[in-house]
Order: sequence, then C-alpha cells, then structure tokens
Amino acid sequence: MTNLSIITIVIIAANVLVSLKGFNDFGFFEKYKFQVGPIRQGEQFRMFSSGFLHADMQHLLFNMITLYFFADIVIQLLDPFHFILIYAGSLILGSLLSLYFHKDEYYYSAVGASGAVTGILYSAILLQPGMSLYFFFIPVPIPAYIFGIGYLLYSIYGMKKRVGNIGHDAHFGGAIGGFVITLIAEPSLFETDLLMIGLLSIPIILLFILKKTGQL
Repeated sequence: MTNLSIITIVIIAANVLVSLKGFNDFGFFEKYKFQVGPIRQGEQFRMFSSGFLHADMQHLLFNMITLYFFADIVIQLLDPFHFILIYAGSLILGSLLSLYFHKDEYYYSAVGASGAVTGILYSAILLQPGMSLYFFFIPVPIPAYIFGIGYLLYSIYGMKKRVGNIGHDAHFGGAIGGFVITLIAEPSLFETDLLMIGLLSIPIILLFILKKTGQL
C-alpha cells in the first residue's frame, strides 16, 4: 500500500506507543493486559486495552505489518467508519471468545492486536476472496479464501491442543467479528458471493458444534 490511510497510521501509532510503554513499564503492562481474574472482578477495560499491548517487538511488528497490508482494502471497499467498527468489534469479540473459553482460568492472560487484525484480514478476504496471499515459506500464491478456511481450522486445532503460547481463541473471535460486521455493512455479498460466504462460515459453524458437543 503506497497511500496509507491516516486512520491506519493512527491505529499503528497507538499500538506502537502503548506497546513501547508496556515494554518499559511492568506495572502498566500488568494493569492493562487481558487477565480473566481481574476482568471477572469488574476490570472489563482490559478486554480493550490489552489489544494495544504486545508481548515483544516481534509480536508487535507481525501484527502491524499484517494490518499495513490489509487495512486499506477494507477502507477502500467499505469506508473509514466501517473499518473502525470492524477493528474495534473484532478486538472485543476476540476478547469475549477468550473469556468464554477461559472463564474458569483466573490467571489466564493475553495481549496483542491479533483479534482486531485478524478481523480486518477476514473482512478483506470476504471483500476480495479471489486475491492471492504470499508467504516467505510457501513458494506459490494462496487464494485468500483457502487461507481463510485453513487458518480458522488450524485455530480450532490450536485451541483444542493448546498449541504454542498463542491466543487462538482471540484470533478466531476476531475473524468472526470481521466476517459478521462486513456482511452487515455489505449485505450485497449475499447476492454476489453466497458460495464464498458459505465456505468461510464452515469453520465457524464447526467451532460451535465442537464446543456444544464437549469436544473443545
């Protein structure tokens, strides 16, 4: 993206400034990170503030680079208001899904913009499902919708097996946010891309079936 939106710049700057403060101030980091115990005791602000903190510089860079590449697709194909709505809504839905899955783990904690960024990524995929994504470790382009389905299926696996120190549930919640809010903002997609909507909804339906049947 050569003409980066001012909104994207402001969000990236906010993430960088808050994260840098957290890197250098342990008390600040502990006060604003996502943690189940304090949230259940009334500190719901952590569900939003944690989305601007990051564990380390690599974590911050990965999220901001991803946002850099996909933010303006959403802004251009929808509008700035809906971009902000998707970003904030996906951040909150990511936190809500994390709280739902870890509600009895009082010391469970997490940080990062991953939920919000994943919501923007999935909004971009829904708006442009035919675009190709490129990765350093894969020599061929991957259709965006294939990546979207595969990533959510991997997130389900990660949630089930507790793979890595990664908030798979926050990623999944963010993806649901991006998916649902984009469809509300652009209902014409039901006429033009109904098959794609159906395909991208399969992992979401699977997640709740697994949860309902006690397999997750």
